[in-house]
Amino acid sequence: MEDSFVEKIVEKINPDSSSSSSDSDDDAVLSSFKPKIKRLFGRETDLHGSLGGGKAADVLLWRDEKTSGIVLGVATAIWMLFDVLEYHFLTLVSHALITGLVILFLWTNGSTFIKKSPPHIPDVVIPEKPVLEFVSDLRIAINRALSFLREIASGRDLKKFFTVIAVLWLVSIVGGYFNILTLFYIIMITVLTMPLVYEKYEDEIDSFTHKAEAELKKQYAVFEAKVLSKTPRRDIKRE
Repeated sequence: MEDSFVEKIVEKINPDSSSSSSDSDDDAVLSSFKPKIKRLFGRETDLHGSLGGGKAADVLLWRDEKTSGIVLGVATAIWMLFDVLEYHFLTLVSHALITGLVILFLWTNGSTFIKKSPPHIPDVVIPEKPVLEFVSDLRIAINRALSFLREIASGRDLKKFFTVIAVLWLVSIVGGYFNILTLFYIIMITVLTMPLVYEKYEDEIDSFTHKAEAELKKQYAVFEAKVLSKTPRRDIKRE
């Protein structure tokens, strides 16, 4: 009895407390019934965790703004130097080596006159193990690529075949407008901007992407029923 009397007094003094608590309860209930958006690529963690959660993820998402700015600045400088100013790579390497050798030569031979110790030039030796590991990994990657191309050419998976053809056709179109250096620069800019934009508009992009994916699957089902199902296939025996 006394508790109910006290509650009534408190409610009269601060009527917003009960309404705010009820509103928070209603929000919690509504949030529990809110449809969960299916994330891109079926990921269950946040974008930072999906990118590895390390230094690279910090750079791509601009959590480490200094390093991200340096990477963008270096990429822009390289593109401006070799593409816009048309500075040749061999010329740059030659000028850098000439400058370095002249500085070391003058420093070594002039150290006695300036009364300073000559520079220590370390012996640079390429270890054998990393080179062999790199060559072995490269050989495995090339063999996998050749096996993949053989499987595509066999015609067993028409969906994969038309996907590869479409990608190669798109690459040929893009290659007609940009040289390889400009293309790499565009890829670098995309890598440094798209994750940040995606993280900011994650829900909207995921919703649009899954709608587009459903429509593409629908159109492909129609194409498969009308064209691919009537295309003769032949199996190639695996060696």
